Amino acid sequence: QVQLVESGGGLVQPGGSLRLSCAASGSIFSIYAVGWYRQAPGKQRELVATISSLGTTNYADFLKGRFTISRDNAQSTVYLQMNSLKPEDTAVYYCAARRPPSSTYNYWGQGTQVTVSS
Repeated sequence: QVQLVESGGGLVQPGGSLRLSCAASGSIFSIYAVGWYRQAPGKQRELVATISSLGTTNYADFLKGRFTISRDNAQSTVYLQMNSLKPEDTAVYYCAARRPPSSTYNYWGQGTQVTVSS
């Protein structure tokens, strides 16, 4: 099993940047694939970005290159760099992990709030 803790959320003005961190513990983190999800009030949770154990990344189409996911296996941490933030990016951001070959994200953090507002 793996435990996940997100950090780095906060209040930022439109056009600003934040970097979220997802720190893992409890298992061999490097073998896990990790995804960032978000959920805005009144909306369904949506996938933002994923990174495989080998570092292959995928992003939601709506991001249009504004976010970057990366991982540091030595630190057991996955990051989400968010640039050019918009008010519609306001949400609780969660990281999740799955252990291949499973396709299900079984492990979730508690979430971190990101608010984009002037």
